[in-house]
Amino acid sequence: MVSTTPVHPVDAVPPVRHLAAFGLQHVLAMYAGAVAVPLIVGGAMKLPPADLAYLITADLLICGVATLVQCVGFWRFGVRLPVMQGCTFAAVSPMVLIGTTGGGLPAIYGSVIVAGLAIVLLAPVFGRLLRFFPPLVTGTVILVIGVSLLPVAGDWVAGGAGAPDFGAPRNLALAAFVLVVVLAVQGFAPAFLRRVAVLVGIAVGLAVSVPFGFTDFGQVADAGWVGVSTPFHFGAPTFHASAIVAMLVVALVTMTETTGDFIAVGEMTGRKVDARTLSDGLRADGLSTVLGGVFNTFPYTAFAQNVGLVGMTRVRSRWVVAAAGGILVLLGLLPKLGAVVAAIPAPVLGGAGLVMFGTVAASGLRTLARVDLRDGDNLTLIAVSVAVGVLPVGVPTLYDGFPDWFRTVMHSGISAGCLTAVVLNILFHHLPSRAGGTPDPSGPRADGVLVPEDGGQRAETARTGE
Repeated sequence: MVSTTPVHPVDAVPPVRHLAAFGLQHVLAMYAGAVAVPLIVGGAMKLPPADLAYLITADLLICGVATLVQCVGFWRFGVRLPVMQGCTFAAVSPMVLIGTTGGGLPAIYGSVIVAGLAIVLLAPVFGRLLRFFPPLVTGTVILVIGVSLLPVAGDWVAGGAGAPDFGAPRNLALAAFVLVVVLAVQGFAPAFLRRVAVLVGIAVGLAVSVPFGFTDFGQVADAGWVGVSTPFHFGAPTFHASAIVAMLVVALVTMTETTGDFIAVGEMTGRKVDARTLSDGLRADGLSTVLGGVFNTFPYTAFAQNVGLVGMTRVRSRWVVAAAGGILVLLGLLPKLGAVVAAIPAPVLGGAGLVMFGTVAASGLRTLARVDLRDGDNLTLIAVSVAVGVLPVGVPTLYDGFPDWFRTVMHSGISAGCLTAVVLNILFHHLPSRAGGTPDPSGPRADGVLVPEDGGQRAETARTGE
């Protein structure tokens, strides 16, 4: 008899029809966030509509390429997990400042290229820091990711930030309808439909929104059929010291956020991220960021929005997200298709986003269930990290009086919460003065996981999932 090695769900390749449906679902979940960065930066620089459209198509193209590199991988590039890539919001404020103070787009792209190269070089260093991310820290970070994303869903539910009818009852009603559809499909539909519950909810919501005037497909007719991004479309990059320093700070922030996202996806898929895998994933981030600077777009990172979709659908195949990357490449090359997706109303995305982002937070709680919550240090770490992570989300202007580099780090709830959790874990569990002595055999280990009286076998099983 010939024995075959079981294929891990992450490496399994679903049928083509499933790949297309699951991949499209991932694209719809992240599309609004993907195009937001070029819209914000281009709008702040008062670029003409043609240049804005060019930035969006270039962004979608490199989003797709970056996702393919991350999921499929080659040599030492790519985490090889179901991870979507998109422009990081952490870079928005520095890029707007660089672009509007005389440097323009060439100065932005020069700093982005340098930041991408720095990420490639620093990736092995971050890989060696993985021991500072035990379940106590990873669970807290995943929880912060989910909670910090909920206001994004809230903006969508209300009609989209800056919409003239923001908060109108009809927007909330449409979002609530989509939420009910997603829950109904998730709870009562056949197995395959349950896995595309978000896609079904968005499709039904879009169908209902058209006759009620929520969207206009006129922009589809105006969009071109083919558009190809060329290197340095806006001119050769220029390199300004202040712009490079600001973008290097952004690079450190995005590496911290991406580490949390990788660990979260690893927990959800049952393939734990080790030091080498983390380094390979961060190296792919750096490569994608360099490509962004060359092809007229911005720094790239793992998109937390799609982490929730992986947890909700339990579809763990990286090839599904690779298919989503292929769809993004098509959207970047065929602007008319991108215009169709862009016509989806924000409340439709909001109804689905509530479920997806809430799932991320719930996954963090599931990871924290492995931790000894009777220990005061562990409770303090979780409480303070979540509080610090939520503060800039609830009060966006909290750090406006601080220097730019500090605002860049702390304005992101994900990076603020992650850094706080890592620092407190080092203080509580890694300093010799705290970690010394003979541990209580029924107390917590140095990573915060409870060690029971059976010598730790039960806790180790819970920790590894084996």
